[in-house]
Amino acid sequence: MEAQATAVRVPRVLLPRPTIDIARWAVIACDQFTAEPDYWADVERIVGDAPSTLRMILPELYLHAPDVSQRVAACQDTMRRYESEGLLEPHDAFVYVERQVSRGVQRGLLVEIDLDSYDFQPHARTPIRATEGTVIDRLPPRVAVRRDADLELPHVLVLYDDPDGTVLAAVEAARPSLSPAYDADLMAGSGHVRGFLIEDPAVQAATVAALTALVTPEAYARRYGLPADAPLLLAVGDGNHSLAAAAIIWAEHKAAGADPDHPARYALVELVNLHDPSLHFEPIHRLVTHARGLGDDLIAAVGGVLTPVQDASSALDAVAQSSGQAFALIREEGIVVVEATTPTHQLAVGTVQAFLDGWLPAHPDAEADYIHEADVLERLAREPEALGIVLPAIAKDDFFASVAVDGPFPRKTFSMGHGQDKRFYLECRRIRP
Repeated sequence: MEAQATAVRVPRVLLPRPTIDIARWAVIACDQFTAEPDYWADVERIVGDAPSTLRMILPELYLHAPDVSQRVAACQDTMRRYESEGLLEPHDAFVYVERQVSRGVQRGLLVEIDLDSYDFQPHARTPIRATEGTVIDRLPPRVAVRRDADLELPHVLVLYDDPDGTVLAAVEAARPSLSPAYDADLMAGSGHVRGFLIEDPAVQAATVAALTALVTPEAYARRYGLPADAPLLLAVGDGNHSLAAAAIIWAEHKAAGADPDHPARYALVELVNLHDPSLHFEPIHRLVTHARGLGDDLIAAVGGVLTPVQDASSALDAVAQSSGQAFALIREEGIVVVEATTPTHQLAVGTVQAFLDGWLPAHPDAEADYIHEADVLERLAREPEALGIVLPAIAKDDFFASVAVDGPFPRKTFSMGHGQDKRFYLECRRIRP
């Protein structure tokens, strides 16, 4: 249990001083609205010349801009300037976060995780793991931003599996006495956020102990039916690539002989309970064009039992209610629900994506796309030689077991809420001595 006990620790959080306008200081995660330049133009307008995290991050809209290197350097210069001007105040504390999202108020806990306890590789056995396949080509820009930065700003959301709510029990009991960290509306219709400092060592220790207790051998066997020789404590929900970039930088420091307690060994993240009522996994469906023969090939591969249905809505209900592994195929001639009798993955999306990964390279005219709404999928898949594949949402009870057994989910498996619900940058932490 030693690795689990040290995977999380209390950070030294840097918060904007009280005179700073949080509504202009806080901006959304850099990987959101990448195809909507108007969104980021509005952010620029709102922020103006006020101190803001916008000046310390690189919106990924600009990843391929001709002046990207100058933008990265400007971010790093701003970090140094904000620190030198005293805009940031240190607190040795967890931060309890209450953030309004589409489905209610999401409760999180800002902590520091040990990157030596994290691995984004597909067959990782570390306490902290990725939930989606890491696209190596997406890492260099993130690595470049972090490499010469003095500060990190967290947008990573990390999940833990706590159906009984034990991890936040001590925090919620102490909630009336917690000191406020921030309280503000978020820009562009993203709701409201409040943060509270957890500075009491007893509450901090109780929280870490409750988190560690989730992966005792007894608890792990009871919940997943798995041995606890390499238990999965935390699963990265949002920000997989940013955390992978942090791990790469720490590996560089280690190779250069850095002190084991170098601040770059750690990363600031927000922990969210998988069972928080506000958290909902939306399925992401598949559309394949020039897909002649794909439906029949897929049915043959999984030994499917077929049931015709009338429309995409009925298909979505059927795959959600299946007691086995099910998906639906939408073709020009109709819609059929497939009950897979020989699945190759813990989840239907894994079985389907594994087949597509083998089938698509052999059919170079075919193209795959990812569609969020079932009615949109039906309209597009009714075209000649198109195929829509309706997939169920991931059940929360299956989430951790699937990652533990099969490794990261296939790309584009799920969406954690809508774009406006993503984490905003608020807090900072030094990653240089």
